[in-house]
Amino acid sequence: MNHALLRVLLVEDADDDAQLLLRLLRKEGYVPDYQRVDNRTDLAAALATSHWDLIISDYAMPGFTAHDALEIYKQAALDIPFIIVSGHIDDVSAVAAMRAGAHDYLLKDNLARLAPVIARELDEVRVRIAKRRAEQELRFHAYHDPLTGLLNRREFERVLEMAVCAAQRDCSQHVLCYLDLDQFKLVNDTCGHVAGDELLRQLGANLSHHIRASDTLARLGGDEFGLLLSNCPLDEGMRIIASLQELIRDFRFPWRESVFQIGCSIGVTVLSAETAAAGEAMSAADVGCYVAKELGRNRCHVYQADDQELAQRRREMQWISRIGAALEANRLALYQQPIYRIGAGAAPVLAGHEILLRMIDEDGTLIPPNVFIPAAERFKLMASVDRWVVRRLFAAIAARQPRCALAGDDLLLFVNISAATVNDAAFFDYVQQQLAEFAIPPHQVCLEITESAAIANLAATTPLFARLRQLGCRFALDDFGSGLSSFGYLRHLPVDFVKIDGGFVRNIACNPIDLAMVEAINKISHVMGLQTIAEFVESEDVMRALQELGVEYAQGFLLGRPQVLVDADDAPPRGA
Repeated sequence: MNHALLRVLLVEDADDDAQLLLRLLRKEGYVPDYQRVDNRTDLAAALATSHWDLIISDYAMPGFTAHDALEIYKQAALDIPFIIVSGHIDDVSAVAAMRAGAHDYLLKDNLARLAPVIARELDEVRVRIAKRRAEQELRFHAYHDPLTGLLNRREFERVLEMAVCAAQRDCSQHVLCYLDLDQFKLVNDTCGHVAGDELLRQLGANLSHHIRASDTLARLGGDEFGLLLSNCPLDEGMRIIASLQELIRDFRFPWRESVFQIGCSIGVTVLSAETAAAGEAMSAADVGCYVAKELGRNRCHVYQADDQELAQRRREMQWISRIGAALEANRLALYQQPIYRIGAGAAPVLAGHEILLRMIDEDGTLIPPNVFIPAAERFKLMASVDRWVVRRLFAAIAARQPRCALAGDDLLLFVNISAATVNDAAFFDYVQQQLAEFAIPPHQVCLEITESAAIANLAATTPLFARLRQLGCRFALDDFGSGLSSFGYLRHLPVDFVKIDGGFVRNIACNPIDLAMVEAINKISHVMGLQTIAEFVESEDVMRALQELGVEYAQGFLLGRPQVLVDADDAPPRGA
């Protein structure tokens, strides 16, 4: 028999009855660590100073009843099972006690139910605690970067807006900094993304320990950070920035046989009563950072009014020309990553592929999507990119190209589309025309959009999805769980699949909070009649956990890495 420690608070005036309960608990395998109280003062003190697993209370004591105890218990606002054990209690009193907050009641001459009741209530407490922790974790992820634990871009922009309003209202000054690491790509390219992620974690922690309590640090994405120095004039801000630059210069990142040193380019702008908007301030700091890089990197530059035009023109010219040239010369490559249907006790069965995009620069460098897609979105090129993907994919299937494992199969094709494409009124007609031209069965096509893009463009997303569903296409919501309001919006989106954010999936075998969140997303999706796909499945332990939860599909390196489907050497059809 296992002996479990049970911290029990006995609200009982008779020591003999208390000892009887303690003997029964020991007989059932518990090791009670207890305190007996019989009045208001002692009960309130015990609840305030100790952590209890269980409260067992007599119903009627001289001058002190279970209702009195329940009143004090409710004021303490503790999630502790409260069980009444009484020599005599009528049904009306018992019901009143349950309504007042008691979890169960028993008679002292029939305690056979005591052990099962305790076990049930302790289990329910554990479930409630796990649920609260999962909800707290969901809230944390809504406002924080999952890699570094710092604030994410969305929350940083909210704090920035508040600072701009404060500056306009009371003429206060604040300093906004945009930090972009130098030489970070060297670490990623040399040692891989695992090393790069660890560097960002360590550096983010170091920076957060060397700023003032009133300041705000966030990871904006990639190797970029935002820093808001609150109520800080520029000269004081520059001293703080100089100390952070020195910290970064002195930072050494050891990885296996190598030690890396990095730098940081910092753009600075002042928030004052003249600052019009948070977006304008962020743009100014971003431009200042760009100028710092242009001047030789690893330095700080305070934004000047004439910096904007120069930096903006150079950036637009660079990305517009690079992406435009890649589209014109077909220097884009399609990759396919398999998605498998999984089930408990059964071997995974191939169900489809996600179609992934890469860009090939003029020098042959493979540019990942997180580098060029934000630029394509910023400069309104994403709709053209999405159309290129649709046409090239359908053409590859129709031509039965050797690498195209999808040709002739009844497998799903998960094709990512952007927020810009959702707002493109002509996209429906384009997809309909391409399906017809290349004789692609619509039911094979599953268009995939991120949760954040779908919610931000709800008015356009819903009708577009509805029209394409009439053709037979299906839809998936990607990165689900990254937004706090996900479940509310999910009811209004006509989707078929929910792709659970890989940030939650990858650690479910060892992190009970991530496991609880994946379980919650999976259950709610199933209640809504949707199927779930887990991303970032990289180990057998994660796979087994997903199978036990009843997740239908899985995708990740354990099941298959992305492979070339269509690259720049494949001659594309004209007219895309």
